[in-house]
Amino acid sequence: MDPRLVPISKFLAKHLRHAPGEIGLTLDGEGWAGVDELLAASARHGFAIAYDDLVAVVETNDKRRYAFDATGDRIRAVQGHSVAVDLGLEPREPPETLWHGTVERFLTSIFERGLVPGTRRHVHLSADVETARKVGARRGRPAILQVAAGRMHRDGLTFYRSENGVWLVDAVPSGYLSRMG
Repeated sequence: MDPRLVPISKFLAKHLRHAPGEIGLTLDGEGWAGVDELLAASARHGFAIAYDDLVAVVETNDKRRYAFDATGDRIRAVQGHSVAVDLGLEPREPPETLWHGTVERFLTSIFERGLVPGTRRHVHLSADVETARKVGARRGRPAILQVAAGRMHRDGLTFYRSENGVWLVDAVPSGYLSRMG
């Protein structure tokens, strides 16, 4: 992504996933906000976003975090919300193994409590080791956890897959986790 678009992406992440009310934005029940309302709200709060830059963020974000609706009049984050929204995701059968990137300092707690969503609505899991490594590296040297997703699914836990390929689950009990390497 163009480095000048990164602050816009971070602004969108905050206000489309966690704090829409801080800028006077309202999300509907599925997490959608009007594009015109978003642009006006951002401008009112000293962070004017040009429409073309908004389109560029949606189209070039390496994690595909945002989407326009079919009309192009609405925008939403495709996962990662801490505010209550229903993204309309259908339960899916996961691959046998999924991955989670974290850092060493969290491992003791994770192996005691499992993976919990914290302030988010779901635990995020990756389909490949490299993506999990990138996620873990955001906070330091990554530690990669292998998740027995197939076994979890057979044991009755429900998985979803977001539009951008991130696997979502309510929690991962520690008995389904092992450290890679």
